[in-house]
Amino acid sequence: MRAGYVLNGRYQIKKSLGEGGMANVYLARDLILHRPVAVKLMRLDLRDDAASIRRFQREAISLTKLSHPNIVSIYDVGEDNGMQYLVTEYIEGTDLKNYIAINFPISFEKVVNIMLQILAAVAHAHDHEIIHRDLKPQNILINHQGHVKITDFGIALASGDSLTQTNTLMGSVHYLSPEQARGSVVTKQSDLYSLGIILFELLTGQVPFQGETAVSIALKHSQNQMPSVRKFNPAIPQALENVILHATAKDLHDRYQTAAEMAADLKTTLSPARKNEARWQPQNFDDETKLLEPLDSAQKTTKKNSPKPIKKIKKKWLIFGGLLAAFLLTLLILALVFRSNSVNVPDVSGMSLSEATATLNSKQLKLGKIEHQYNDKYYQGQVIRTLPVAKTSVRQSSEVNLIISRGPQKVKFGDYRGQSFKEVKKKLEKKGVTVLKSKHYSNTFATGEIIKQSLAPNHQVIWKNTTVTFTVSSGRKSVRIRDLTGYTRKSVEDYAEELGLVLHAEWENTDHSSQSDTDLAVAQRPIAGTRLKAGSTLTVFFAAASTTTPSSSGQTTTTIPSQSQTSNASSAATEASPSVNSSSVKSNSQASSNTASSSSNENSNASSASATTTSSLSNEQ
Repeated sequence: MRAGYVLNGRYQIKKSLGEGGMANVYLARDLILHRPVAVKLMRLDLRDDAASIRRFQREAISLTKLSHPNIVSIYDVGEDNGMQYLVTEYIEGTDLKNYIAINFPISFEKVVNIMLQILAAVAHAHDHEIIHRDLKPQNILINHQGHVKITDFGIALASGDSLTQTNTLMGSVHYLSPEQARGSVVTKQSDLYSLGIILFELLTGQVPFQGETAVSIALKHSQNQMPSVRKFNPAIPQALENVILHATAKDLHDRYQTAAEMAADLKTTLSPARKNEARWQPQNFDDETKLLEPLDSAQKTTKKNSPKPIKKIKKKWLIFGGLLAAFLLTLLILALVFRSNSVNVPDVSGMSLSEATATLNSKQLKLGKIEHQYNDKYYQGQVIRTLPVAKTSVRQSSEVNLIISRGPQKVKFGDYRGQSFKEVKKKLEKKGVTVLKSKHYSNTFATGEIIKQSLAPNHQVIWKNTTVTFTVSSGRKSVRIRDLTGYTRKSVEDYAEELGLVLHAEWENTDHSSQSDTDLAVAQRPIAGTRLKAGSTLTVFFAAASTTTPSSSGQTTTTIPSQSQTSNASSAATEASPSVNSSSVKSNSQASSNTASSSSNENSNASSASATTTSSLSNEQ
């Protein structure tokens, strides 16, 4: 959906936040309540799919039943032009998956704090008989202050309800409980299993089980023992690992019964009193999780591989035939011996070092050299490949070298301020960075240049997990200039400085010796109302202000500055009426001068002359 579209006349789409298998999520603005919101919009290709619509509506129903500080709030549900949408609160931050990638390793205290917030939300949902069924880091949001909120209740289920999905694994396979993988009834404890996997990932930076297909991963959840987090980091307290083992127990009787029970155990894991705690062991070991070869198959294999009885060679056979048979038998034995000493290198990609070593030993192979490389596909500590490569036939007891992943390589984020946004965006998107943009006027940066960035220079990032917002210059902001007529020069200078304009001042009919901060503006170019950008030139014309002295009769007489007649006229005109033009001021000034001279010849009395001058100036006005 394009930016600017207004959904149902209320929610204005700003930008895309992400795309999912069922819906796309957008940042929007609520035009009524004037706040940012997240809009989840069902994909158009699914709007006629009944199952998808039910799932979408189920999320809305689940959220309306829940009100908790660690669960996203729902604001609105509706339909616009056949498009189902859901409006929730907008969390400014990232999901837990991205948070782990950026901040790993995370302190144990922070890990416990995050998990306790998640458990509080899950406990609230369970109290309202809502099972999430798809708890994973991607569905957990964390803001810049470390506050956690759970989202995406799309496949949540009311406790006791059933939902049939033939040949479909509901939930994300890396966090799937064994009972979900088997297609059994899902309970609240299924959510607790997923939380155990999330805790594993917070402590190690990776999930416990990897595989080539979803089915192979699901089988590992059902059959394989949970890897020890202390093999990844021996500093992890045993009490903290015990929470993982307890939450991910295969048997439901061994698993935590409630989220509150798990939270209570987790709260004390860093206590000195639990420093020497023993490793947790399940009480109900489930032999059914072992893979055993069917008896019939084993019997058939035994019969198939049993040597066939060799008929006794009759004495009447020729000696040559006996020798030939002995020769062929010898060749067969040699071939079997050679074959028994050979083995194919197993595929251990995605395994931890301990798992890979155990697998090699089971094939009578030895661990060779270990090499570490950065890799975007495999998490830190996982095997990338073997040398020789998997399925290569080698002799037993041969050494197999392992290439171990260091995880995605972290790099220092650059300082892109002052650079072209288009060029920087193109370069970063090639590396997998999500680039966002906001605009701002600037008198310093040219249009299209980056003013600031949300990530500080030299910040350690993983390219494909990084989102950055650049503030980009829209250039200088234009303003509509006001009418400056009658303003003093000082006021005009302050006004121009405030708007970032370059002031060019000119004086009419006067020289520089008479210029003053109190001179008044009589004209400007461009005219009032014109839009100018910062840095543009504003020309203002000033006229020198006149001075006044009292006459002997007590009247105020305008004294013309001792400049040329033209200059005097301009000053007198400015004092009388700033709006008159230069030519009329000059004409009136000459008339005033002549009147004053005539009165002086007829009368010698100074006060009479002064009165005449005053009268003449009054007639001019």
